[in-house]
Amino acid sequence: MKRILKIGAFSALAALGFSVVAFDWPQNAILSDSFYSYFGQLRGGRMSQSLVFSDTENVSIADDGNVVVLFTEHGDSDIFESTLGNAAVIAHDDGMLTVYANLDSVEQIADATEVKAGTSLGVTSNSGWQEGFACLEFQVVDTVNKSFINPRVLMPRTGDEIPLELRNVTAVNKAGISYGLGSVKTLNAGSYMIYNERQDVAIPYKSTIYINGVVVESLQYSVLYEVDGKLCVKGKNLHPLSTVYPSSDRQFLGEISVPRGHNEIQVVISDILGKEYVSTYIVDAR
Repeated sequence: MKRILKIGAFSALAALGFSVVAFDWPQNAILSDSFYSYFGQLRGGRMSQSLVFSDTENVSIADDGNVVVLFTEHGDSDIFESTLGNAAVIAHDDGMLTVYANLDSVEQIADATEVKAGTSLGVTSNSGWQEGFACLEFQVVDTVNKSFINPRVLMPRTGDEIPLELRNVTAVNKAGISYGLGSVKTLNAGSYMIYNERQDVAIPYKSTIYINGVVVESLQYSVLYEVDGKLCVKGKNLHPLSTVYPSSDRQFLGEISVPRGHNEIQVVISDILGKEYVSTYIVDAR
């Protein structure tokens, strides 16, 4: 029986929930530095819950599972369209859902109930809202924790990562005043949001901030949590889009409280392979 859903929403996927193992590549393996856009990156004014591939190729089911939903680019009503374009949602024995979006068609599994790893879904197309870029958007959904998991955590890794960069790191106080940590020597004691210049494709897998050798914030971009309909990144607190990407050129690394006195602030970002990039700043807080 064909399962058609004309709108995309987390609540429509949250009927199942379990825990995770690993998945095969949904396309031929590509080098880690060849993705079009990383999970968690800013895309179209949103935090992307997708890993976006860079080549138009045949797409295959990443693990054995059951067909839950098939999205179509255009349903019976012209009021709603799926932002995923033609897409398939598959439930797996470990409880995770995988989503294969921007497909040319879902007809190959239109009558299927169960599917095996490696089952072909055909090729990608221009059915989703990718502004003309016709490549696979791959998602992993954890419905128990109402979260999206970075698919790369669960997939074999091939090749080198895109190098990360710590550039124009700033501290923003509660009044919204920004201070460049590379140049400022004194600050008022208090709370600050730490930002880095956003890269176009890659983002840190993890950011850690130390003050005087003590970890005061650790934030991971491996999972996006849904809270009140908004996707959030988790550190000491949950941070929505407006905090994570307050502008198109800044990305959130963490929230800190700077004590009075002489302080060494160390900002560390790391990629999924654990390679770290470190910058250290000395500030006196009054």
